[in-house]
Amino acid sequence: MKVTIFGSGYVGLVTGACLAEVGNDVVCIDVDQGKIANLKNGIIPIYEPGLEELVKSNQQAGRIRFTTDLQDAISHGVFQFIAVGTPPDEDGAADLQYVLAVAKSIAEHMQDYRIVVNKSTVPVGTADKVKEAILDVQAKRGVVVDFDVVSNPEFLKEGAAINDFMKPDRIVIGTDNPRTAELLKALYAPFNRSHERIIAMDVRSAELTKYAANAMLATKISFMNELANLAELLGADIEHVRNGIGSDSRIGYSFIYPGCGYGGSCFPKDVKALERTARQMGYNAELLNAVENVNDRQKQVLFNKVLQHYNGALQGKIFALWGLAFKPKTDDMREAPSRVLLEALIAAGAEVQAFDPEAMLEAERIYGDKKGLTLVETAEEALQGANALIVVTEWKNFWSPDFDRIKNTLKDAVIFDGRNLYQPQLLKAQGLTYYGIGRK
Repeated sequence: MKVTIFGSGYVGLVTGACLAEVGNDVVCIDVDQGKIANLKNGIIPIYEPGLEELVKSNQQAGRIRFTTDLQDAISHGVFQFIAVGTPPDEDGAADLQYVLAVAKSIAEHMQDYRIVVNKSTVPVGTADKVKEAILDVQAKRGVVVDFDVVSNPEFLKEGAAINDFMKPDRIVIGTDNPRTAELLKALYAPFNRSHERIIAMDVRSAELTKYAANAMLATKISFMNELANLAELLGADIEHVRNGIGSDSRIGYSFIYPGCGYGGSCFPKDVKALERTARQMGYNAELLNAVENVNDRQKQVLFNKVLQHYNGALQGKIFALWGLAFKPKTDDMREAPSRVLLEALIAAGAEVQAFDPEAMLEAERIYGDKKGLTLVETAEEALQGANALIVVTEWKNFWSPDFDRIKNTLKDAVIFDGRNLYQPQLLKAQGLTYYGIGRK
């Protein structure tokens, strides 16, 4: 099948590469000429395991190509996927200007039937706005061209996106047109072979499903962070509590790991957008407000522990920071807890020596030559001359470090563990002072 994808960022590129991998003819279009030029030369703008290889192999096979030409892209595919950004406005609502701009462009150039697929995470009612935008442009053109608008939300985890797309838990298709549903089912048939994964529903329910999924996962994280803070006050160990409740099949172990807060491009933005949608409908979504507030507070936890340990005297202290990305297997630093922490440390007069296996270029792009921040090439280099180590991202190469070396290198032999990677008693026995999240 012929597929056009608007947007060559995280969602668009993964979607395009995976659809091409199963034999479809894919064109990816983006307004960023530099990005498209790089993609044509095999340079991928994001880090996602397996994505570079997938894009290059399908380019060589002629199943995926990249362009900035609107006419070319819109004339190519029956399926027109919208996978552009929906950044939050100042009030937290999703900004739909890029989605609607794509809809208008499609309407300007479409000559025959098109299925416009909303892949971007958008508020309930966006499909109606996309339809209205297309009809408005058609009216101005004086033409009537048949089309359908579909909600087909993505459920991709950064760091595991290829596997999530190729072996999905579910494929949500939101449309009121049975014919369109069948065409989408045919497109997704290669990903639906072993058992039925497609869930067809109305458009608005599909739009809400995406927000509901992310809000539920964010709620689990904030709930466990709230319990971790309480565990510290009560003298309990949150890791024991986690094992105790995770064994209940109704709760499970996923997303109940306490830490220093969640980040990324999805959870913070989507929780805010859903809460904003509720407000627009005159409903006070108290739980969503709490989830967001707990997470904002949790991002301060590590700094507060550091501040308390040093009795507020951070001027001139140097901290080794392991992990900048908001989670492992990505270079994404959007809403990352590391940013809140390092900015607070530097504002308090401390210096930060930071390392991340993949996010160093992104950190350099964000911070440039920020005074007080040094980006180093290895985890070991970050320790040199530092008073204490702070672990913010749970990269696997941080899981089993040489604690003797850490103890002998750090001036104060202190570890602040924002992801509960280490065993408190083991580190204390080795002469290290240890601070975890909700640990004894």
